[in-house]
Amino acid sequence: MTTLGIIGAGHIGSQVARVAVANGYDVVIANSRGPETLADLVAELGPQAKAATAADAAEAGDAVVVTVPLGRIDALPVAQLAGKIVLDTNNYYFERDGHIDALDKGETTTSELLQEQLPTSRIAKAFNHIFAADITTDGTPADTEGRRALATAGDDAEAVAFVTRFYDEAGFDTVNVGPLSESWRVERDRPAYVVKQTAEELAANLAIANRLP
Repeated sequence: MTTLGIIGAGHIGSQVARVAVANGYDVVIANSRGPETLADLVAELGPQAKAATAADAAEAGDAVVVTVPLGRIDALPVAQLAGKIVLDTNNYYFERDGHIDALDKGETTTSELLQEQLPTSRIAKAFNHIFAADITTDGTPADTEGRRALATAGDDAEAVAFVTRFYDEAGFDTVNVGPLSESWRVERDRPAYVVKQTAEELAANLAIANRLP
């Protein structure tokens, strides 16, 4: 059985945990306030889930979801995430994170910043352009007409394949944006951001995205 580590138990992290448990994954989830503060969520998720520290969630996960604010990625457990597939849900909110010059200038992406922080991890973009509530309500079986699609991006084929499989289990088609350097196409304020769209519509929205406002 696959274990999914989740670092960040906010809106996105808790919803991904629900989807993972529903599809047979074990889940080890962490937040910044300590495992004891996740007792209610773990009780809801059931025996397949447990709360832990970020380091322990990273160590336990066959793959790990990192869903913390961009300004906190420097606190991630680098050693425990070494070699792991890491799903990056982040977006750049300068109102929250402060201005980051390289992002403002379109010189890098949030996923590339995470890759710099986790140099040996295998990063893939996931769940960054969907409202959290939709993660557990919008999924439909494969081949459903009008099935919603989500995007991923990554430099590692196995990481992208994992996201593609997990999306399908959650009820979504996948559009591969390409390498991490192209992941800006699905970030905040682009045409594909938090829009309910099929794979064809998502591909079209990715194509018309502008790098800078």
